[in-house]
Amino acid sequence: QRRSLAPSQVAKRKHGGDSSEDEDWNPEEDTKIRKGGNESRESYISPFRKPLSQLTNQPVCVDSNAHGHRLKNSDNQTYQALNAMSAQRRVLISGTPIQNDLLEYFSLVHFVNAGILGTAQEFKKRFELPILKGRDADASDKDRQSGEEKLKELISIVNGCLIRRTSDILSKYLPVKIEQVVCCRLTPLQSELYKLFLRQAKPLQTLQQQGKISVSSLSSITSLKKLCNHPALIYDKCVERDEGFDGALNLFPTGYSTKAVEPQLSGKMLVLDYILAMTRSTTSDKVVLVSNYTQTLDLFEKLCRTRRYLYVRLDGTMSIKKRAKIVERFNSPSSPEFIFMLSSKAGGCGLNLIGANRLVMFDPDWNPANDEQAMARVWRDGQKKTCYIYRLLSTGTIEEKILQRQAHKKALSSCVVDEEQDVERHFSLGELRELFHLNEETTSDTHDSNLKMVAVNSWMSGLRDPILQASWDAAISFVFHQRSHEDQRGVV
Repeated sequence: QRRSLAPSQVAKRKHGGDSSEDEDWNPEEDTKIRKGGNESRESYISPFRKPLSQLTNQPVCVDSNAHGHRLKNSDNQTYQALNAMSAQRRVLISGTPIQNDLLEYFSLVHFVNAGILGTAQEFKKRFELPILKGRDADASDKDRQSGEEKLKELISIVNGCLIRRTSDILSKYLPVKIEQVVCCRLTPLQSELYKLFLRQAKPLQTLQQQGKISVSSLSSITSLKKLCNHPALIYDKCVERDEGFDGALNLFPTGYSTKAVEPQLSGKMLVLDYILAMTRSTTSDKVVLVSNYTQTLDLFEKLCRTRRYLYVRLDGTMSIKKRAKIVERFNSPSSPEFIFMLSSKAGGCGLNLIGANRLVMFDPDWNPANDEQAMARVWRDGQKKTCYIYRLLSTGTIEEKILQRQAHKKALSSCVVDEEQDVERHFSLGELRELFHLNEETTSDTHDSNLKMVAVNSWMSGLRDPILQASWDAAISFVFHQRSHEDQRGVV
């Protein structure tokens, strides 16, 4: 089933070797004292700013920010530092055991049970390549059969050290969550800038020549993603006449300035403006706004000041101590703040923002785990209201392709971790070129491509959210929506 909260995974093993003492390191900011009965036990919460070899006392628990998937890369310093420690048992807890590829999954399993899947190279040859080849849209029947056999073999091995729990067990304790993918039409300015960039930068030609994503292609992707958010984010490039934006200034309205935000120049920003206005005027709900770009958060701030909405903002520049204070304040029923702005990279994991029950994901991330974590901020223990999640996408653009790629990655996780066999093969190698194609004729490229997202059968017809209904004429072309479960409690 399609889940908004990424499922939890626990892998454990016994790890031989005598415990040894290391040099003590116990900075006050990284130590938490947990009392049980008459005893105090210490749990070291360490970002590994110093080598673990400096520890003299064996920690009761070494917690790498409470997310086991931080060990997805066996080459990073955190992984190597933890792996060097002598421990009788190793336990990893992760809600997203697979974020991008199977080698990440291998790293987690290898950490808790070294050698069970061989070396990384052996794993790639024995499991990863056959599984991915069998899942390719152009795979032959023989490749598909071989891939399924290798998948079953992998699952049978890993199940010996895996305990699987999904968010389904929490549904009866939480209110209903309604997730909505909202396709927003580009404005005429966005459309003209988009087409101008494709003609001048020629990212498709570069991709065809090199046969793979290059630095130039990545730059083009970023420019198109920012343009989908709002033309203001690429205005400086237009002023400097960067590649793809030569002559673009002539397309902007006369007297245009970035000092004030103009929602009518962006389809998504216009829909957001309507959603916020309707929420503010017809409900007592609060809203969380999430974006991958701090520049977009700057636009949110300008919009809030223009509309006189009280807000708070959390991004990578804020200290951990200050984060806790503003979260506590926002969650208080007496708090006057209407909006909580959040950078998905800085605050996507761990925050509990149950003071709000509406969340807007303004732009998609290539990694579905990042979006899933960010969207889970309001649907948490303690939430009393029905939750509404709005995922805004620009119709027919690269953002819809990113959503489709997310579905592909989540399907991979479903196959390997959840043992779901009925997962569509979404992408052929040639579809990479479609990233740089603008489809102006569609109401939803995702719908037209007949992409079967996870649990597509639960995406229902008939829009029930009055806020979105009232915002429809702003720039909305299509909406997918889904309920987490049927209402089992008397929630608002």
